[in-house]
Amino acid sequence: MTASPHVVVIGAGTLGMCTALNLVEQGARVTVLDAGSIASGSSGRSVGVVGSQLTDPFEVALRVHSLRRFRQWEGEGLRFNHIGYLRLARTSAQMALFARSVEIQREVGLRSRLVRANELRELVPHINPDGLEGGLFGPDDGFLDPHDMCNLLAGMVRAKGGEVRQYRKLLGVQRRPGGYRLETNGDPVDRERRLVDCDVVVNAGGAWAPQVAELLGQRLHIWPERHEAIVIHLDEPLAYTMPMVMDLVNGEGSGLNFRHEKPGELIAEVHKVDAIAPEDPDNYNDQCEEQSKVDLAELLLERVPDLPGARLGRGWAGLYPVTADHRPFVGPIDASQPSLITAAGAGGYGIQLAPVIGQIAADWVLQGAPVSVAGAEALAPSAERNRPGR
Repeated sequence: MTASPHVVVIGAGTLGMCTALNLVEQGARVTVLDAGSIASGSSGRSVGVVGSQLTDPFEVALRVHSLRRFRQWEGEGLRFNHIGYLRLARTSAQMALFARSVEIQREVGLRSRLVRANELRELVPHINPDGLEGGLFGPDDGFLDPHDMCNLLAGMVRAKGGEVRQYRKLLGVQRRPGGYRLETNGDPVDRERRLVDCDVVVNAGGAWAPQVAELLGQRLHIWPERHEAIVIHLDEPLAYTMPMVMDLVNGEGSGLNFRHEKPGELIAEVHKVDAIAPEDPDNYNDQCEEQSKVDLAELLLERVPDLPGARLGRGWAGLYPVTADHRPFVGPIDASQPSLITAAGAGGYGIQLAPVIGQIAADWVLQGAPVSVAGAEALAPSAERNRPGR
């Protein structure tokens, strides 16, 4: 490894751009390659939620690192809509987990509080609290536009000397002394312009990460799951800003979530509770199916029955790159190949985890270990984690 290695990052979504920025900030030469445009994959189809209302201490700790970076980027032009995040509890056991989460978050400097069932309407006046014990609310959480985020980061990477090459699909990889030669589908006439020599490759290919891994001579077990989102139009704007509302706790709940998007408009989706069949990222239905609209409408009618003139608008589908244990892969697949780093598989949490994943991936490239984040070695795609079954 040279003192200032040339690193190629495959993928210009949030994980790839965050990795690239962390690398150039530490003096690496960086080239980002993407088969499409910036944020054209899963990142661009995300609803952009950022929140720390979880019950696992390690998951909360990861988000502390991410939130620190988001605050920094807000000062550099990132628009972060701090509408708050409310996670609903259906049982007293879930409320007990939430009480512990409040303590965990307080210990690391985050704000959150318990909300009893009879207090839910103070946050969401239209909510039906039947069947609920209460919730966990983080007032500083919210959402952002993933396109804006990725393009902002791309500008930062370029300003620090990095390159972002769009519409450059990876076609082949050859080993060379001390590194790799990558062939892309760049200039159709000049073959040399299609070749990129580098010392290190970071696979941040999202739903396409298994295909990239195969070109690198590796096996990566990530399943692209199809998930849908729908715009909800209201006849008149709400008199308040609705926070993100999520009915899912550690796999239990309906999976319904919805939030404010703009005056008179919400965005809603249903996180699948059970595993679903993996999709081909090059050939899947990227539109919302009619049955999904019916299912979502029924859940909304149950939880927020009196929204003013609510009607379904446009819908779309994107892919969650999911691992067997639902935690991202960050690190080398094979310890004998430390110059091939994976940063993928964040599922539906890619936007909010991207800053810390980028930091950890950069650590692996430049330090050979995840020195910035305690416990992050557990995210490496070891043989135990990178397994074919879910």
